[in-house]
Amino acid sequence: MNRTIREYTPADRDAVTALSLRAWAPVFDSIQSALRGSGVYELQYPNGWADAQETAVGDTCDSEAIHLWVAEEDNVVAGFTAVQLHESDKMGEIYMLAVDPGYQRRGIAADLTGAAITWMRDQGMTSAMVETGGDPGHAAARSTYEASGFHLMPIARYFQAL
Repeated sequence: MNRTIREYTPADRDAVTALSLRAWAPVFDSIQSALRGSGVYELQYPNGWADAQETAVGDTCDSEAIHLWVAEEDNVVAGFTAVQLHESDKMGEIYMLAVDPGYQRRGIAADLTGAAITWMRDQGMTSAMVETGGDPGHAAARSTYEASGFHLMPIARYFQAL
């Protein structure tokens, strides 16, 4: 197995989009379950989560304010991460991270997180932040971030259909 973490190029866009949809399918199932009966999920994703997420990933890939890396394993794009800097706060934010399900549990998310943290530090940031869900679908993400040295700040986020 040969793994490389490298900067994203526009040629990676289709692979990044496809793997993110595969990776986040169980996450969105978990979100839907957590919001069951509230009507909120259906309001947020009237055309399904995949369309909204594909647009979000595309916007992230196209943004000049966001820096991206991909993880390649044996020359296959297996994961990606996106970082946004908040210069006024000297804080870097891991904005997105996904690993293709066929490549999960191999340390790729940890390697991408480490690359992001190193880059933030090199850019003069003094702190790093990542936000993820507290639902069961985000358990692996929470584990990755905690193992990388992030500390949980509990935040309560409530939803209501209007």
